[in-house]
Amino acid sequence: MNGMKIEKLTGDSFGSIQKNLLKRSTDSYPEQEKVVSDILWRVRNEGDAALFEYEKAFDHAELNAETIRVSQEEEREAYAAVDPSLVAIFRKAIARIRHFHEEQKQKSWFVTEPDGMVLGQRITPLERVGVYVPGAKAAYPSSVLMNIIPAKVAGVGEIIMCTPPGRDGKIDPTTLVAAKEAGADAIFKAGGAQAVAAMAFGTESIPKTDKITGPGNIYVALAKRAVYGHVSIDSVAGPSEITVLADETADPRYVAADLLSQAEHDEMASSILVTTSAELASAVIREIEGFLEKLPRRTIIEKSLEQFGHFLVADTMDEAIDAVNEIAPEHLEIQTRDPFLMMTKIRNAGAIFVGPYSSEPLGDYFAGPNHVLPTNGTARFFSALSVDDFIKKTSIIYSSREALETMHTDIESFAEAEHLTAHANSIRVRFGEE
Repeated sequence: MNGMKIEKLTGDSFGSIQKNLLKRSTDSYPEQEKVVSDILWRVRNEGDAALFEYEKAFDHAELNAETIRVSQEEEREAYAAVDPSLVAIFRKAIARIRHFHEEQKQKSWFVTEPDGMVLGQRITPLERVGVYVPGAKAAYPSSVLMNIIPAKVAGVGEIIMCTPPGRDGKIDPTTLVAAKEAGADAIFKAGGAQAVAAMAFGTESIPKTDKITGPGNIYVALAKRAVYGHVSIDSVAGPSEITVLADETADPRYVAADLLSQAEHDEMASSILVTTSAELASAVIREIEGFLEKLPRRTIIEKSLEQFGHFLVADTMDEAIDAVNEIAPEHLEIQTRDPFLMMTKIRNAGAIFVGPYSSEPLGDYFAGPNHVLPTNGTARFFSALSVDDFIKKTSIIYSSREALETMHTDIESFAEAEHLTAHANSIRVRFGEE
């Protein structure tokens, strides 16, 4: 494949790579942004009428108020269509994902200070959350589980899900069964920016939510970014990405297979090898060429690697680690002689897979940690989706007169330094002064 070549890791080469990766940012789609803006405005102002019109235009499905919500009969049909052994696998995955997220739960807490003041933090789950699940080109039941389960663990009152229907107005049965197994309260046949608008503003059929989570195409990503503030969102997800940090001890066949596991997602996916061994990089490319002869999604993979695949050779492991931290990848695999030591030097990554048998798909489906991860370098400041995304933290403050008396002059002076005399007066009147 012509697009695969080994690059020496230098300041100039790395700078051009970073610039290339930024082309995948949602800031690079002004035409789509205008389309999304129009969709949001119409659904917000026209409700179901606009929603049904867009579903007909984009998903080619004729829907109305009676058919937009998945019925119990459709749920039974979905269970009949899905192999029971796959349902059993879903249940095993759900148990592992729930177990991991249970460990993230926080408790409300209160402390009483020596002066009698009581301070605390109350944890409250969100009331209603909307989950978006892609469905036009493929089914992603794993995304269903990863979005719904932490919300359930957090104690969210109602979880609704939107996913695009097929031309027959039906939802993919595996997606539907996964949603029911995970605990969705209502499932709606709506996709794209119009589904995000419906969950953000509410329509006659789809209720307004407090938060929207889940991945989607560029229209979904732009819509989520646009409605932020009307509702909360998890993040603006970009195309999938993987970086493998490896030395001469890595198995090139494993590395090649893992790079390809992300390249097959779509043509915008990024797969990067950072290594200290030119020999390993060459061997990985040879293995990739062999795999491509057999993989059915070869066309997508080749386009992805041609545009956003990189094989970088660093002089030292410290230089390689610095490059990884700058990339801040969604998925990072470490296949080195001492992977746990290398792991301690990583500051920026959505998820870290340590050792040769911790392949990225383990995290996608079964390990337990969430696979909704920060992309496009946002792992510098964002985290994986978690139970924390579905709760609110409210501060609690109680003061007795005696406790306030010990600090009231300081508060008054502080307020007056900001020229907020009414603030100062609010404290002062409690001690007979104005």
